[in-house]
Amino acid sequence: MSTTPDLTTGWRKSSHSNGDNGMCLEVADGIPGTVPVRDSKTAPEGPALVFPAGAWAAFVRAVKHNM
Repeated sequence: MSTTPDLTTGWRKSSHSNGDNGMCLEVADGIPGTVPVRDSKTAPEGPALVFPAGAWAAFVRAVKHNM
């Protein structure tokens, strides 16, 4: 059994990314317990950071709190 998530599909652009293709952040859906994140402008086929879902949720809450 592989523990490496399949990151070839399921990516969606963040709703906060610019409409002019700048500052693009993508996340992949459908991988239970994890949130893969990548920079789709600089490296669309490049590496992704994979966060535990709870850690990603805490990060998003902190960012929203400090906006």
